[in-house]
Amino acid sequence: MAGVMKDSPAIRLAVAAAPVVFVLMWATGFVVARLSAPHADPLTFLGIRFPIAGVLFALIALALAAPWPGARQAFHASVAGAFLHGGYLGPVYWAVAHGMPAGVSALIVGLQPLMTAIIASWMVQERISLRHWAGLGVGILGVALVVSPKLELGHGLADGITPLTTAVNLLGALSISFGTVYQKRFATALNLASGGAWQYVGASLAVLIPALLLEDLRFDGSVQAWFALGWSVIVLSLGAITLLMLMIRLGDVGRVSSLIFLVPGVSALMAYVLFGETLSLIQIAGMAVCAAAVLIVTRKRSPPP
Repeated sequence: MAGVMKDSPAIRLAVAAAPVVFVLMWATGFVVARLSAPHADPLTFLGIRFPIAGVLFALIALALAAPWPGARQAFHASVAGAFLHGGYLGPVYWAVAHGMPAGVSALIVGLQPLMTAIIASWMVQERISLRHWAGLGVGILGVALVVSPKLELGHGLADGITPLTTAVNLLGALSISFGTVYQKRFATALNLASGGAWQYVGASLAVLIPALLLEDLRFDGSVQAWFALGWSVIVLSLGAITLLMLMIRLGDVGRVSSLIFLVPGVSALMAYVLFGETLSLIQIAGMAVCAAAVLIVTRKRSPPP
């Protein structure tokens, strides 16, 4: 019976559609960061979002009578969540709130597959080769092409594409890269609902502590703020993250991460339609270079004849 279910047309269609749905969902995350920025402090916004998502996952786990992890596995899930969600989205939302265009932010995070491949070679013994290093070099070149035309030097915390916002965004990309590999190494076998609840415990701590130290805890309660919060909890925290965990469980880390290379273009198009964000020709060329870099790393080699 289980085999019939796995081979049914509906299941095959769902599996085939999952990457496309994931990319569309994931791309909206950068748009939500841009939408929420005028109405809430970035870490405060996430500090509201993550606990709500955690409670929803816990309720789902209880409704499904899902097994709960022991102390050791709960710890691993919390650490994975701190990096996958808090350490990733905290820097990204901060950078976007300080003027980093949503499309450019998505592009920088698009280097994640290159970083993930290198980290995975250390943590889960996935093989790394010369083409991984070549891809990383090409990816850095692509980001330089996108960032350089509008890079503002010597402005400290000024809004825009600055060395600080770029570095903070890169920190977010490193965090989700490490979190993806950590999840694969230590927390893959966890139930998605109960494990997800513990992930958001770690994620909540990762953003609430710096929010209390650094922000005014601003959330203006506007329609835009509540819409952004609702979308981020239901579509992103529940929908996209569940899909991500499923794909990590079913596929190798490098292949799952390769989906991220599609996100920058989709995010840039959404940001153009909604906010009028534009890219120059050289920045578009840089996006293409970054996509090529990811393909260098993630493409499957043909078997020898």
